[in-house]
Amino acid sequence: MKSITRIQLALMMFMQFFVWGSWYGQMSKYMTDQLHATGEQVGSAYAAFSIAMIAAPFFVGMLADRFFEAQKVLGVLNLAGAALLYVLTTITDANTFYWVMLAYCLTFAPTIALTSSIAMRAMSNPEKEFPAIRVFGTVAWIAVTNLVGYLGVGDNVMIFQIAMLSALFLGLMSFFLPKTSPTATGPSTFGQIVGKDAFVLFKDRSFLIFFISSVLICIPLSFYYAWANPSLTDGYKLAFPDADPKTFRIENIMSLGQVSEVLFMLLLPFAFGKFGVKKILIVGLLAWILRFVFFGYGDPASSQWMLYAAILLHGVCYDFFFVSGMIYTDQKAGEKIKSQAQALISLATYGIGMYIGSIVSGKVKDQYTAGGVTDWLHVWLVPAGIAAVSLVFLMLFFKDKKSTSTPSTT
Repeated sequence: MKSITRIQLALMMFMQFFVWGSWYGQMSKYMTDQLHATGEQVGSAYAAFSIAMIAAPFFVGMLADRFFEAQKVLGVLNLAGAALLYVLTTITDANTFYWVMLAYCLTFAPTIALTSSIAMRAMSNPEKEFPAIRVFGTVAWIAVTNLVGYLGVGDNVMIFQIAMLSALFLGLMSFFLPKTSPTATGPSTFGQIVGKDAFVLFKDRSFLIFFISSVLICIPLSFYYAWANPSLTDGYKLAFPDADPKTFRIENIMSLGQVSEVLFMLLLPFAFGKFGVKKILIVGLLAWILRFVFFGYGDPASSQWMLYAAILLHGVCYDFFFVSGMIYTDQKAGEKIKSQAQALISLATYGIGMYIGSIVSGKVKDQYTAGGVTDWLHVWLVPAGIAAVSLVFLMLFFKDKKSTSTPSTT
């Protein structure tokens, strides 16, 4: 791969996640503080992203893969997204915000797959070259959340202004990315897109148990994405009532989660080979339970270490369950249905699982909020309980033998 192409792809991946990270983790605080949204309204806004993730494979599979060059589709979607982000900055009503957010997510969700496709198609050896490009996405998320924290605008409309300008830049630069022509031929069926051929994997009881556990654990994952920022903000305000909230730098603290993700990603191949998939999944689920307990009982004044530990556990939570789950799925699927198997898992987790989680998390937050004050301990005990159910379920019924293969670190 030429150096100029490598730079282009790295910048593309950086901007893709810069756009996403600028608003995703902060949207709940913005909606609560600026739009005076209820928990249910916030949950619905996050659910809009899951709806878009369900729709995205159909868009990419039936349109982008067959009729247009991928880089041009990426450009058009980002330019349309920038326009919708501008509209978002003008909205002051939470219900109206939802519909525009849904429209925006429908333009954004397909770009996640498109950027990966563009990068891999430009590579001669994606298995070795793609991780070095994909890591720029994580770097971008760390960078933009730290920028938001440094500026102290996590509850401000500026998060969408940053996303808008970034999407505009990515949209324009997309037209200069390596040409990525359509490759799919013939009609694309509903069954192909939802991974129908991968349904055969459900005959394997262990895979079915893993699949159900993946959907269940996405409910707690939604709690984290939606409410970690507001929970930490409220905790610091209560502990230090006379301090300027901008000095808390909540987004800077939360960016440690992505740093942890990178570190544990490096450890995962060794752990996977040594312990096998079941033990790795169990460790991941235990980490989910522990982090929510820490969020619930942690206090910035007396036990701040619990809050930092809850954030730093993100690497174990995400990598040891979701990434190892992708590896497990890849191993179980075989060559012919690998892509469909991964599409099926993504549809179930980021689509169905997180949709349910977003709605549930909003209702739970409202349930434990009275007089504008939220009982965060009881909010966090709910996802901890769901994660515990997932753990027991997996420990009792998942019987897969220890894997003998080790995923590549390159």
